[in-house]
Amino acid sequence: MLIKQISVFVENKPGRLSRLTRLLTDAGIDLKALTIADTKEFGILRCIVEDPQRAIDLIRENHFTATLTDVIAVEVPDTPGGLNCVLNTLFENNISVEYLYSFVRMHGDNALIIFRVEDPQRAVEVLKDSEAKLLPGDVVYHL
Repeated sequence: MLIKQISVFVENKPGRLSRLTRLLTDAGIDLKALTIADTKEFGILRCIVEDPQRAIDLIRENHFTATLTDVIAVEVPDTPGGLNCVLNTLFENNISVEYLYSFVRMHGDNALIIFRVEDPQRAVEVLKDSEAKLLPGDVVYHL
């Protein structure tokens, strides 16, 4: 149930982010989910794409620093408390959330949240036990 996320170090300079997204565009790689955390000097773009290995190879070939990270895609009811239920399950099992972000697209009537946690395999186990709906890569990459 783990999916691959690409994290790209992007200098905070005019046109740098545009250059990165142009590479993906020209290769026909669609951004399914993304977030950017930035500072004055640089940002880190985190994204989910259909073919993460092809995308990261392309990104690295074009002199961007990038890594693949295991994350979890959890379907969350799009209602008050939906996200809290999943967060509480992780908290009760002493699993720390490093960050999370929502998916660009919905899955049915539910929101889809991407979680980066300290112990992804264990998080998958406890979330499955709590009956949270986790989505595998073959579903997430093709939304």
